[in-house]
Amino acid sequence: MMSKKMADAINEQINAEFYSAFLYLSMATKLEDMTLPGFAKWMRVQYEEEVFHGMKLLDHMVERGQRVHLRDIAAPPVEWASPLEIFSEAYEHEVKVTEMINNLVRTAMDDNDFATNQFLLWYVEEQVEEEDNTSTIRDKIKLVNEMPGGLYMLDKELAARTFTPPPAGA
Repeated sequence: MMSKKMADAINEQINAEFYSAFLYLSMATKLEDMTLPGFAKWMRVQYEEEVFHGMKLLDHMVERGQRVHLRDIAAPPVEWASPLEIFSEAYEHEVKVTEMINNLVRTAMDDNDFATNQFLLWYVEEQVEEEDNTSTIRDKIKLVNEMPGGLYMLDKELAARTFTPPPAGA
């Protein structure tokens, strides 16, 4: 049985995941405005991932017989000065999400909720990837920022990203 504390915390995380999706979609539109369609595509794929994360949490709640309480999603920022600023913020956002996931795991462990703890381990691994991806792109932008054509080349690289949902049960 899932505790009320755990259910409330997962409901908050569902909201956070959908906020993350909106944040990345907002970043994608700004990158489109900057004429960086590959960067924008990368962020649109990130948007899809975040929606998937939110839905995976929602499905877990339903499977555990818990009521999902969808909440208002705050409006994300819409202005950034540069791709570097966008990816720096994306990285900081993922660090914050990692902390939230770690707090969920702590709650599951405190509650002896082994099923939720096991379920959340996927998110723990996913956050390692999320932080790595955003920090790597941020660092690549720093490397190419002073090189003519550097952002163009990086834009082409990022355009290749596609969303592939993990297999069921992953």
